[in-house]
Amino acid sequence: MKLSLIVPCYNEEQALPIFYREVTAVLRTLACEYELLLVNDGSQDGTLALMKSLAQSDEHVIYLSFSRNFGKEAAMYAGFCNATGDYVAVMDADMQDPPSLLPKMLDILSTGEYDSVATRRVDRTGEPPLRSWFAKQFYRLINRISDADIVSGARDFRLMKRDMVDAIVAMSEYNRFSKGIFGWVGFRTCWLPYENVERVAGETKWSFWKLFKYAIDGIINFSQTPLSIASWSGIAMTAFSFIMLCFIVVRKLIFGDPVAGWASTICVIVFIGGLQMFFLGIIGQYLSKTYLETKHRPHFIVSETNGGSIKKIK
Repeated sequence: MKLSLIVPCYNEEQALPIFYREVTAVLRTLACEYELLLVNDGSQDGTLALMKSLAQSDEHVIYLSFSRNFGKEAAMYAGFCNATGDYVAVMDADMQDPPSLLPKMLDILSTGEYDSVATRRVDRTGEPPLRSWFAKQFYRLINRISDADIVSGARDFRLMKRDMVDAIVAMSEYNRFSKGIFGWVGFRTCWLPYENVERVAGETKWSFWKLFKYAIDGIINFSQTPLSIASWSGIAMTAFSFIMLCFIVVRKLIFGDPVAGWASTICVIVFIGGLQMFFLGIIGQYLSKTYLETKHRPHFIVSETNGGSIKKIK
């Protein structure tokens, strides 16, 4: 039995040594072979040099370095495409995903009752209140409007059997939202709750704006509800306009009252125009996703690695 551990890294020079020390101490206690796949996502600091140093001193370490920053989703996908283990785990290098949970996760999978063990935070200690509130609303919204099962507080940190990993790799879409993909492929998942752990070193790469865009991507990738809202709003506005037209005609015929007020007319025109632009923007988001998919560009390009059989472009 072999365990593959995928670790996406972007400017993790400070956190990576601490993570490596902690995770290897845990991996060495497991009764299985293991490989540590470190994916350098175009870091601008000394992350790559550190990976090379670790690979030289530890034969279990395999590093993949992208030609540029492709994003965490691409880094995870590169890991899934190149993992050779019977069990595959993905986790962050900032120690917010506790390595100490790995033995318990492996024990749960070994029972054969589940195909995946996923982690979820039961609290958000240390996180700004506004960000926590928006995160909770996002999970509530996406579960209502999509067919992806995403548990509130879910992390990317999970351990999966080979069958599930193969299913994820087969979903080769360019616009990836892994939390949704994990839920969409199904398989029996055991959720493992844990208390939130703050980053051990360095700074988070996820600003509020980046998280907001990530949430929008998730909604667009796994739901057609925004398009339905645009369609039904158009029907509702057309019906309302027809009713108002009838009202104005009747008012003119019965009371002879002319339609007064250019200011109110301008306000209505501006409102409807803004509504049209908003829904055109929604449609444009779906079109842009389709446009990117049809280009068939690679998800990642590996410029440097110490693994001889690594898939460098996919």
